[in-house]
Amino acid sequence: MRVTTWAEYGLLVAVHLAGRSRTQPAPAREIAERERLPVEFVEQILLRLRRADLVESRRGARGGYVLARDARDVSVHDVLSATEHRTFEVNCDVRPIDDKRCGPMAECSLRPVWRELRERIDEFLGSVSVADLVRPEAEVRELVRL
Repeated sequence: MRVTTWAEYGLLVAVHLAGRSRTQPAPAREIAERERLPVEFVEQILLRLRRADLVESRRGARGGYVLARDARDVSVHDVLSATEHRTFEVNCDVRPIDDKRCGPMAECSLRPVWRELRERIDEFLGSVSVADLVRPEAEVRELVRL
């Protein structure tokens, strides 16, 4: 698994919003400045998060973005799925080498290992909320310790 810039920035944006009151929308430019991220990236991430119903946009002079639900109800998995569309890519499912090796009727001893790994990663990422990531690093370290 490779954590991409989209995933990393998506989490930074979500954590930023989780640290604010849902009554105080944050404009994309402000999020970008505070998190030291390119504003174009932040705008694209917010669009993806909005399409996934993870954030809401508010119009007007004091407009911006807020989490669509409580930060305890938004998981790391939710954010990564919204920004990346998947958390762990199994090559034989997405980019099969050939039908004889990777087809649905083919025997492949690697496929069950990769699929099980994806399930465990998704389960772990689903167990950590964005609210958890607002805590200090030492607390998060204890929280995620397996």
